[in-house]
Amino acid sequence: MTAHVQTARQGEEPPLVIWFADLSSEDVGKVGGKNASLGEMIGRLQSAGIDVPDGFATTSNAYWEFLRENALTERIRERLAKFKRREISLQVAGAAIRRMILGAEIPLALAVAITGAYRKLSRRYRRRNVDVAVRSSATAEDLPTASFAGQLESFLNVSGRTELLNACQRCFASFFTDRAISYRETQGFDHLKVALSIGIQKMVRADKAGAGVLFTIDTETGFPSTVLINAAWGLGETVVQGTVDPDEYVVFKPLLASDRYRPILARTLGGKAHKLVYAPHGTRLAKTTSPEQSSYVLSEDEILKLARWGVAIEKHYGRPMDVEWAKDGRSGALFIVQARPETVQSRRESAALKTYRLKTKGRKLLEGLSIGDAVATGRVCKLDHPSEIGKFRDNAVLVTVATDPDWVPIMKRAAAIITDHGGRTSHAAIVSRELGLPAVVGTAKGTQILRDGQEVTVSCAEGERGFIYEGIAEVEVRDLALKEIPRTETLVMLNLGNPAAALRWWRLPSDGVGLARMEFIINNLIKIHPMALVRFKELRDRQARREIERLTRAYRDKTRYFVDTLASGIARIAAAHHPHPVIVRTSDFKTNEYAELIGGRQFEPQEENPMLGWRGASRYYSEDYREGFALECQALRKVREEIGLANVIVMIPFCRTLEEADKTLAVMAENGLVRGRNGLQVYVMCEIPSNVVLAAQFAKRFDGFSIGSNDLTQLTLGVDRDSARLAELFDEENAAVTALISNVISTAQQFGCKVGLCGQAPSDRPRFAQFLVQAGIDSISVSPDSFFRVKQHVALAEKKRAVHRAKLVRATSR
Repeated sequence: MTAHVQTARQGEEPPLVIWFADLSSEDVGKVGGKNASLGEMIGRLQSAGIDVPDGFATTSNAYWEFLRENALTERIRERLAKFKRREISLQVAGAAIRRMILGAEIPLALAVAITGAYRKLSRRYRRRNVDVAVRSSATAEDLPTASFAGQLESFLNVSGRTELLNACQRCFASFFTDRAISYRETQGFDHLKVALSIGIQKMVRADKAGAGVLFTIDTETGFPSTVLINAAWGLGETVVQGTVDPDEYVVFKPLLASDRYRPILARTLGGKAHKLVYAPHGTRLAKTTSPEQSSYVLSEDEILKLARWGVAIEKHYGRPMDVEWAKDGRSGALFIVQARPETVQSRRESAALKTYRLKTKGRKLLEGLSIGDAVATGRVCKLDHPSEIGKFRDNAVLVTVATDPDWVPIMKRAAAIITDHGGRTSHAAIVSRELGLPAVVGTAKGTQILRDGQEVTVSCAEGERGFIYEGIAEVEVRDLALKEIPRTETLVMLNLGNPAAALRWWRLPSDGVGLARMEFIINNLIKIHPMALVRFKELRDRQARREIERLTRAYRDKTRYFVDTLASGIARIAAAHHPHPVIVRTSDFKTNEYAELIGGRQFEPQEENPMLGWRGASRYYSEDYREGFALECQALRKVREEIGLANVIVMIPFCRTLEEADKTLAVMAENGLVRGRNGLQVYVMCEIPSNVVLAAQFAKRFDGFSIGSNDLTQLTLGVDRDSARLAELFDEENAAVTALISNVISTAQQFGCKVGLCGQAPSDRPRFAQFLVQAGIDSISVSPDSFFRVKQHVALAEKKRAVHRAKLVRATSR
């Protein structure tokens, strides 16, 4: 298409073009949200070191002038009126309006203003025809309460006067795509009272490097203390559109100001199967190389730099932000190319927490990234293109490769969404959050595995991974009013093992984490036996070798995969509850469980009774696992000393004797974890009668006790806790068990040690919670779904204790 240019009109014209540097956030009415934000950042944030590519914007006056000069306003109004009266469809109305705009002529004054500014921009960058991005910006978009989420068109790698004017005219036409019309209808905007501005901005040569999106809030839970960054090779549109599975980086904001720490909580390698690169006239998709797929797009320094920029932008605007960034492949410099308000989590009601629990579920069919925290059920409807809207039935589960803004009319009618590709900042993810729909993105093969009409359950209630189960599950939904949770003197903490679910519970007023199970992180995230990494060259299992090669493809030193992944899992749990204490128990697999890890069978003995076998502290100083425990220590050091989460407390499980305690502490010290240094506290699990009998001596070696009521009951009563035949004998309220618990609480407090209990009994038995409070326990740690119930039990017990104490005071004062 060639843009048409009119002859000049007589008289003064209002401003048609304004440079970004002359704009601020007050100019949304003139140039729309995107362009006003670019001007604000250039004017106010470049002094803080934030780089924004230069450019200019056409004004709302230019848009009205275009409509007026071509007598389009009334013609557009007529078509929209017919659509509202249902005389014509949305598709017919939109197509007619776009034809009008594309067939119109650009007024000469506007053409001169655009091309004149373009020449100046080219000179600034010392180019004859500088390559630019041409983006649409509506004067009603990107408000704190509404996001246009890709409703309008962008054109990349535009070069030369003719291409630029053509792109501008196509931007005007994109204001009336079906999706844009539908969105304005939904939001209640008058189509002819909203103007379109066009931003013309110097392109960043990200096609030779990478680009992506960052959010200054956790997009799934609303946790305000992290920056989420997605990155892919090439231009950033693949990340926004969700056509690639990007890298994901999570950074902890409270520690970013310190040069001492590098608070990167997580780095997740994405598939990045293709990238968007320059073409002679625009862009094209190209396959990424194998090294690109197995490499991170951003270095740690670049991750931290972008995160700090994100925090500065958020601070300037006073609200969580959605930011697009790009890296220039020639200079290696980073740039911010867009910033707008985040419009979902920042407006979420924080006084209540809705929880979903699957009471029953079918076979797991596939998984991907979880968007939202709800569960939905329905029949699968697989679609290849949004034009197939006629096949879709309301409340079906939409399954497709990826979505773009054309899919929104269908997404609004869906119960849930499943895509093959995309990350947390993809179009499918953003729109699903806005619509309040559970979505599982980046499944890789959802369109291959799921069948049309198949009944499925889509679960986003189990952490960062979303799951699709066969059949219609039974779902329990509960509303938890946070303001109704009572305050207690006794600390009530959480038991956690899944880092993916840690942020989900940040709104609970817990006192920290009383038990973070390291073995859960190893099993769910790492999946490899540590000794299979330490002694990889000796590993005989060929299938295990291939799987380890695949999982560790981003690492030359395979043991670093274990250390980094474990540190990331611990850090996410610790960050979610910072600065409250987070007690991390070192690995407590039994030998049969260790053997199930990839490559594990070669390094584990077969035991008749693994529950009482080679577990806990006895492994840590053994020559057969000492190097594996060293990796655990390195991960803990990284979390505390490099990432900066010094709220992590280390806890040693199943420590049978004082000699074992001394040996374990010595091995920890060899690996840089010295009790007392840098504030490091070390606790011991109290789960063996010897821990109680020798509590005074253990108290001299450790800073605290955590009572493991399951094992303590088992070993006190001689009852296998897994035995169905002996289930009636397994009783944590048995007098022998409670006597031991009372004893260790008293001894711990006598020696100034903290003492807590982690177990299910306080959740299920109010009388047991009351016993613990009366015994003077410092803390009780429970599963998140039991937190409210235990808080109530503890509050009631404390009230009874207070009444009892008051009676004693009155009795003794007589």
